[in-house]
Amino acid sequence: MDEDEKKLIKNVRKPEGELGSQVINRMNKSHEEMAKWGVSHFDISPSDIVLDIGCGGGVNVKRFSKDAKKVFGIDYSPLSCQRSSEFNEDEIAKGKVEIIEASVSDLPFDDESFDIVTGFETVYFWLDFINDLKEVRRVLKTNGLVFFCNELTENDNNDERFYELVDFLELNIFSQETFKKAFDECSFSDFKSFTKDNWFCVMARKI
Repeated sequence: MDEDEKKLIKNVRKPEGELGSQVINRMNKSHEEMAKWGVSHFDISPSDIVLDIGCGGGVNVKRFSKDAKKVFGIDYSPLSCQRSSEFNEDEIAKGKVEIIEASVSDLPFDDESFDIVTGFETVYFWLDFINDLKEVRRVLKTNGLVFFCNELTENDNNDERFYELVDFLELNIFSQETFKKAFDECSFSDFKSFTKDNWFCVMARKI
């Protein structure tokens, strides 16, 4: 990677400034087909309250708001919250969406607040996955669904550039087995996983 590429890619972790806006625009486009495939694996009912962690540009928040009772999006990047709020301006005005600057490690919600919690291309950046997953469990209702969708996963086909990117961004990469063990440790049940090409999603329910 040259220096310009490094500066741009670094903003994937926490978008800031003009480069951060470019990254958000790219992610909105590049993640769209993966996200549509991922959400095809679960249903949202009109009574559901949904939390999207690492909401980025707010595309999935808007997608969920068409079916859910209410959707909350959080991100620890102020720029992402701004862009997501702009993208969901109409839904926010209707009271169907709220965007909040916050971290998964300390979610600003009461226990058992949500029917569904999602994360798209975001768990790579969680500082302590087990403790953060326990925080997700805290805000989920009993039998609530947690869902993660990733493009990067640990497998034998990863090349040198993959590991260069992982090291550069200090990413945490998860396999299906890693997710299963983590969900078991945090008292989730009904674990399921799906793959398509390089895409990978997992889900489980709060016991």
